Amino acid sequence: MIKVLHTADVHLDAPLRSLALRNADLRATIVAASRSVFSGLVDLAIAQKVSALLISGDLFDGKERSARTGAFLMAELDRLGEAGIRVFYIKGNHDAENPITGTLDLPAHVHVFDARGGKVQLTDDVWIHGVSFADRHAPDSLLPRFKPPVSDAVNIAMLHSSLAGAAGHDTYAPCSLADLVAMGFDYWALGHIHKRQVHSESPWVVMPGIPQGRDIGEAGPKSATLLTIDQGRIETTEMPTSAVEFAHSEVDVTGASSDEALRGLLKTRLSALRKDIAAPVGVIRLTLTGRPPRHWQILRDRDVWIEQVNELAGATGDLWIDKVLFALSPPETQGDVSAAADELAATMAGIRIEPGFAALAREEVETVLQDLPASLRDKLMADESGRDDLVDRLTKSGADLVLAQMKGAGD
Repeated sequence: MIKVLHTADVHLDAPLRSLALRNADLRATIVAASRSVFSGLVDLAIAQKVSALLISGDLFDGKERSARTGAFLMAELDRLGEAGIRVFYIKGNHDAENPITGTLDLPAHVHVFDARGGKVQLTDDVWIHGVSFADRHAPDSLLPRFKPPVSDAVNIAMLHSSLAGAAGHDTYAPCSLADLVAMGFDYWALGHIHKRQVHSESPWVVMPGIPQGRDIGEAGPKSATLLTIDQGRIETTEMPTSAVEFAHSEVDVTGASSDEALRGLLKTRLSALRKDIAAPVGVIRLTLTGRPPRHWQILRDRDVWIEQVNELAGATGDLWIDKVLFALSPPETQGDVSAAADELAATMAGIRIEPGFAALAREEVETVLQDLPASLRDKLMADESGRDDLVDRLTKSGADLVLAQMKGAGD
């Protein structure tokens, strides 16, 4: 019986993006997350006494050169070598543009497959096959570059591919599940798509997912895949890897009739989240929902509540807030709401759709955006439609804030 650990998309030194990065105490942990996770993968490989670590592409994040990254990687690879663990690595689209991958003199126990493809014998009856990207673009299938499986042996194939395509990922080395199955390999060690998915168990076709989420868009626990090969049969186990776990959570605050009750609901939810998150650090995007009787007071004091949520999260231990969203509905019976506030609400609603105001608002937003870095500006306003959506969200938020100040003034 032998064991093999399969990972991909480590993206060493990738910048983790989060509004929580504004907190200096969290920043160092976030920045070091990809290295922490790779060290954790090495620890896991050693603890499990695996025969090999498979890295199915995108070990690096991009073309930036970093001597420290190279030194870190060599030290971790040395730890694997000292434990008698071999490393098999294929270059993905990010690796192909990274100069480090071409300048490091890697240890003898590390095999990097080239773009021509090849196979290497791991044990008497286990062979590893792989094909690397020649450059960052691979518009055509790489399957023709694989050598045939070795007969009477377990054959593991490493491929960095978008398969038939996935939302949020560029199309690289496309192929279908049927194409992979027809190749005759026993296990496909895939990479590129950051969400874990077992596409098939006979043969095994496994996308392990990214071992460390980079932002709230890659929420949830992350993992690597441990293969146990015994008498020609393969079993797999999902192994947790995250150093930082991002998560979305909602809390219904309809029953919060007082500030004390709301604090109690928030404290309970955050404590439960800390228990549910296995990673050492959790970063949460929290959405308040429901129809609380104190709807307007909560919106009026939203900045205060954001600070309180941050304090409550910190008290749970290594739990941080990415953002607090208020998706609240006003109570059906609002009590003695002033006629002036209702009239103002109707007036503001009309102003928001008035062409002259809309044009002025667009001009103001564009002026502010011009002072931002191009990458952030493009993210906020990719095109004219994006600009109009941003203006609409800002004006609605402003109108809600004004109403909250008036309708919550009685408390």
